[in-house]
Amino acid sequence: MTRPIMRISMDDDVRAELLRRERGSSTSKRDSLRAAIVLRKADGMRQEDIAAELNVSRVAISKWTNRFVAHGMAGLVDQAGRGRKQSVPSETVSAIITRVTQPPPGRTRWSVRTMAKATGVSRHTVHQIWRRNELKPHLTRTFKLSNDPDFESKFWDVIGLYLDPPERALVLCCDEKSQCQALERSQPGLPLGIGHVCTRTHDYIRHGTITLFAALNYLDGKIISRTEDKHTHTDWLRFLKQIDRETPKKLDLHLIVDNYCTHKHKRVREWLTKHPRFHMHFTPTGSSWLNLVERFFRDLTQDAIRDGSFTHVRELISTIETYLAERNLAPKPYRWHKDGHAILEKTYRARAAVTDKNVL
Repeated sequence: MTRPIMRISMDDDVRAELLRRERGSSTSKRDSLRAAIVLRKADGMRQEDIAAELNVSRVAISKWTNRFVAHGMAGLVDQAGRGRKQSVPSETVSAIITRVTQPPPGRTRWSVRTMAKATGVSRHTVHQIWRRNELKPHLTRTFKLSNDPDFESKFWDVIGLYLDPPERALVLCCDEKSQCQALERSQPGLPLGIGHVCTRTHDYIRHGTITLFAALNYLDGKIISRTEDKHTHTDWLRFLKQIDRETPKKLDLHLIVDNYCTHKHKRVREWLTKHPRFHMHFTPTGSSWLNLVERFFRDLTQDAIRDGSFTHVRELISTIETYLAERNLAPKPYRWHKDGHAILEKTYRARAAVTDKNVL
């Protein structure tokens, strides 16, 4: 008489967690296999069928099934104290962790090799200890804290336009992308192919620069643009007049701009006074990340400019205009989702950390 198949009962939350472990791309192979064994036993599969499907022994199936029945999810975790004992003294591990923030004389940071030489262990050991403790001295992230005394009021002014746009009005994120270079690579690059990446020469010929003025419509994502040789207040004023021509006269215009001096020039202010439907909203000093047109400039650079080779400024202008025309046929607006209070809290924490470091 055949032995009855042991069935495992579990609630929906446990099954969902086991499925996540079995299918998760970030789950280790070991944990994924144990979850798969338990799930198949819960579905009533026989041991020989599970062994054939998962390529495991019946002993392993019995082991993890019994441990799950006895201890639940905790039974699928290896017991403490198993495996090879640590061969690196705890004092050495502590020194590797502590000294990572104290660069050696004449250097700005430790490398795995210099740290290994200083502590008398292998570079592989240093790498493992750093990885376990999430220490990454080779990485650096840039940041910018605004010193604008009116930072918070300007911040909420701009955020308010994103989260609650005014009625019968357009919100335009405006800025200029200056120094767009028409660079011609000295030699043709190799195209992308199977087994190798595309290439380009490191040297180039400069054929001049242009400035791109852009106004991003926050509501529908369309772009009003203009190219100029420079970015003086006269060029900015011509762009404002273009915006005035290309937008419905019955709508108010709320322009989000940075604190560049050309945006506040006397002649610009005089023109704005004569055109009361224009309302200027200035981002805080050093906070251009608040202006969503910067996100569009990033896409333009990556998609059309950075990897290009241009024999003349006119070719660069033509490339930009073609890109803008195609984008305006199917515009994709950028939406602001980040909570303003969370941003302010992060900013205050960063200011406090920088202040404490300067005091020390």
